[in-house]
Amino acid sequence: MCCTGMAEQLSIMSVANKTGMPRRLFINQLMACCIYPGLITSKASAMNNAGIIVVEMTTGVKETMDKLERFIREQGATIYARINQQAEVASKGGHLFPLELLMFGNPAAGGPLMAAHPLIALDLPLKLMAWQDEDKKVWLAYNDGNYLEKRYGIPHAPDAVLHLDKLVKLALG
Repeated sequence: MCCTGMAEQLSIMSVANKTGMPRRLFINQLMACCIYPGLITSKASAMNNAGIIVVEMTTGVKETMDKLERFIREQGATIYARINQQAEVASKGGHLFPLELLMFGNPAAGGPLMAAHPLIALDLPLKLMAWQDEDKKVWLAYNDGNYLEKRYGIPHAPDAVLHLDKLVKLALG
């Protein structure tokens, strides 16, 4: 759905009502389209996931993030933030399906990378994001270490801190 005019918005509103889309979600998507004309916010939209690994989870958003946070702390890394985006949006009257972001790192590992490649600070600290979609499926996403190495011209090191696959597998079993 995208915002192109009031008549189209009203037509889309009737479609949203017929499909059972929560009214607040519909309004949020409509507002996003008005702020970013041409934005498509349906599942069928073409999204460029280059450099992002997305994995379907069998646990809920909170449980997934709890396990990841616990494991990361046990490994001695610093948790810089855990943001419950759903709660933040709700605090402003909006609606969002469950979505959490975890920011973490280890200055001893990330510091040398930033010293050699300052722009990598755009992607550090490391991030994990879990969200629930409209079909109640839960997903985990994070940057692909190979992509980050190529992006910043860092020599390939599959066991380096940028590669989160092993961490995710160990944390979530």
